[in-house]
Amino acid sequence: MSKEFILPDIGEGIVECEIVEWLVSVGDEVKEDQPICDVMTDKALVQIPAVHDGVITQLHYEKGEIAKVHEPLFAMDVAGAAPVEVANDTEVSPDTSSSHLEDFILPDIGEGIVECEIVEWLVSEGDTIVEDQAVCDVMTDKALVQIPAKYDGVVEKLYYKKGEIAQVHSPLFQMRLAGGNGNVQTSSVAENKPAAKAETQNTAVKTQLPKNGKAIASPAVRRLAREQDIDINLVPGSGKNGRVYKEDIARFVSGETEQHAVVETKPASTNNTAPVSEVAQAVTSGGTRVEPIRGMKAAMAKQMVASVSTIPHFTFSDEIDLTDLIALRKELKEQYAKEGIKLTMMPFFIKALSLAIKEFPIVNSQVNDDCTEITYFDDHNIGMAVDSKLGLLVPNIKGCQSKSIIDVAQDVTRLTDAAREGRVSPDDLKGGTISISNIGAIGGTTATPIINKPEVAIVALGKLQHLPRFDSQGNVVSRAIMQVSWSGDHRVIDGGTIARFNNLWKAYLENPAKMMMAMR
Repeated sequence: MSKEFILPDIGEGIVECEIVEWLVSVGDEVKEDQPICDVMTDKALVQIPAVHDGVITQLHYEKGEIAKVHEPLFAMDVAGAAPVEVANDTEVSPDTSSSHLEDFILPDIGEGIVECEIVEWLVSEGDTIVEDQAVCDVMTDKALVQIPAKYDGVVEKLYYKKGEIAQVHSPLFQMRLAGGNGNVQTSSVAENKPAAKAETQNTAVKTQLPKNGKAIASPAVRRLAREQDIDINLVPGSGKNGRVYKEDIARFVSGETEQHAVVETKPASTNNTAPVSEVAQAVTSGGTRVEPIRGMKAAMAKQMVASVSTIPHFTFSDEIDLTDLIALRKELKEQYAKEGIKLTMMPFFIKALSLAIKEFPIVNSQVNDDCTEITYFDDHNIGMAVDSKLGLLVPNIKGCQSKSIIDVAQDVTRLTDAAREGRVSPDDLKGGTISISNIGAIGGTTATPIINKPEVAIVALGKLQHLPRFDSQGNVVSRAIMQVSWSGDHRVIDGGTIARFNNLWKAYLENPAKMMMAMR
């Protein structure tokens, strides 16, 4: 059956693009992941691949025309899809005459997000679900997102397995809706895709290595090869001129595994005295395990590399006496606990930081990539690095300069709980201007924190220690001491600035009364 290909998100903030070149024509037979056209955004040239096998039936734009994101780009007859009439003649039963099948299309789940990983299915095929019931958890490169059902009905098919990558604007699952118009739809495009793949695998496929030693493949196939730790130039392709498809990668992996098995078990066949258990042990020992870096871990890796490779970091360390602040918090903690407010030390750190920023706005700024312009922010959106089960997350509290310590405490609790569950909203992860890392909650006294680009400063809090110090009369007393470590962008912040800024922040924390008086 004919299916429209919807132009997906092709870059953050991109809403349209120019058709540079069609790589296929109407009537051409195409394979999954085969490039269909080149489009030009205001940032880059992007190649659009097919998502199914089939035949092109219509191109909706001419070369040079402007195509809109989230609108049809071309139409194609999907291979293996059955006409609706045939399905109705053979599959409709009396008990389904008042229901119909419908694919749930994975919607936009974040700006610039085009795919996500299936973390967990919360339902199974055959389950009855209701509108807004959570169906699955998916992981983008920014957050864990829960996908809800749009209607009441029965889950007929799940198109992806746990751990697989789902594409935005493609079918995620199929369900039978109750009380429909009586028209039973046929198996969806995604349902036929596995069948087509199985048919392909059962048929002898002619493959060839690239003639010049460089594989022809789409970006999605190259990414799959990287995830499998495979040199794509060694994979024989089944497409035209040796083009490599995902099926070729799968065949290569399977063949490679079998080859290893032959090599490893060959000694056992030549030495009849070796017990089977020893052979099995020899095969399994000394092995390795390779897993792809995806989702939040991939995003963190990319962000950290971008930061250390473009920002000249310098670190400044100091110690802060928190004895008086701890006593104040202890006095207020029980009072606010009765109101359901969790008063930790973090709200005081954040509010004191905001007060110090008023005197040193340079630490609440960002520079452009060329470091030719600096932008100062009126809002103090202070981020907290949280060690979640999904990896490092840095949600931020918006507008700390206009919030009380209690307001900040409520935001800290909300964001910390959400981050540890991996369910922080994209808005809470965007727009940060400066960050705090509470690494001392796990352990350690000093650190060299990596700046959360494009911010220009970050502070790491060490663990709290009770250490001997001299009082004003020269007596040795026990004080609550915390080491703090700053990292600054040396392109715009010099050592003297970070030292003076830290001294003011330290003064507010060591003398809570001074911090209270500075609040307006």
